[in-house]
Amino acid sequence: MQQTRLDIARIRAARRVIDPVFLDTPLYRCEALESGLGCAVSIKLETANPVRSFKGRGTEVVASLLAEHGPRAVVCASAGNLGQALAWSGRGRGLDVTVVASRFATVAKLDRIRALGATLELVDGDHELARERAADIARYDGIRLVEDSLDLETCEGAATIGLELLELLEPKGQQAEQTELAELAELTALTGTAPPFDTVLIALGGGAMATGVGHVMKALAPGVEVICVQPLGAPAMTRSWHSRHVVTTDSTDTIADGVAGRRPIPAVLDDLLLVADDAVLVREESIIAGMRMLLDHASLVVEPSAALGIAAVLEDRDRFAGRHVVTIVCGSNVDVDAYQGWVGHHR
Repeated sequence: MQQTRLDIARIRAARRVIDPVFLDTPLYRCEALESGLGCAVSIKLETANPVRSFKGRGTEVVASLLAEHGPRAVVCASAGNLGQALAWSGRGRGLDVTVVASRFATVAKLDRIRALGATLELVDGDHELARERAADIARYDGIRLVEDSLDLETCEGAATIGLELLELLEPKGQQAEQTELAELAELTALTGTAPPFDTVLIALGGGAMATGVGHVMKALAPGVEVICVQPLGAPAMTRSWHSRHVVTTDSTDTIADGVAGRRPIPAVLDDLLLVADDAVLVREESIIAGMRMLLDHASLVVEPSAALGIAAVLEDRDRFAGRHVVTIVCGSNVDVDAYQGWVGHHR
């Protein structure tokens, strides 16, 4: 595999500093979903933690480093989940956290950021304007700017999800942490060990989770297909992946606010080009249908971004027929009224 910015040794090290509350999340075969999707489906559930999303894995790494030898103040832009996670991780380490978000972000996410003790600044625009404002604050105040997906801590924290998916490939015992990547690849080849799944479906926004988990798959289980999924109404990163250069959009139009970026980060795209096998776009009605399936058949209330993997299967059943896919259910921070409006009308 060509080199990305990520590193397996650092990803393993990240696991040691992440609060265990974010680690070893449930991974299980959900047979109740399979008749409606036509393939075997396993769920990696990243919502059963204090911030109800996978973002805590990355912010734990960031906050741990800052608490040791960095500035005690930090700022980020967030659609909601990163801000909650950074507020949670920072609070436990005595950091002063500021979060910049769009005034139009999900109210439940904004309320939770405040409740976790962070300073919340709202901008009259979308997430890209919030990113600009956060960068201004960091520059003017001389504090640490956390840029989701650009900062390796966010990617390598998310990449620990991939390690958990592939635990059966990991050699056991005291020498496991020191095992070189080449040795692990040789062990895998000699034993024939392989994960029970052949495809991982990953929600694609800024790219932290996609590049992190994708890096682990391509390094340790290259036979697993990595497919990134994005809403048709927020296609910038997917278009960039297919074009092999950054493509920006003027606006977004999707209920999946957690992945609604307009300006991909070049360095993140470079990594994604190395680790993703495909990037697909799905319609809003498919996202809603995926949310409804997760509620009806798995008793999971999820935000739209977390249903992107199910939406991808719904839109292309023939592609996934007979396969075993893992979908990462990445967040469950929803506005109750909006959720009932999306899911309730179609029950």
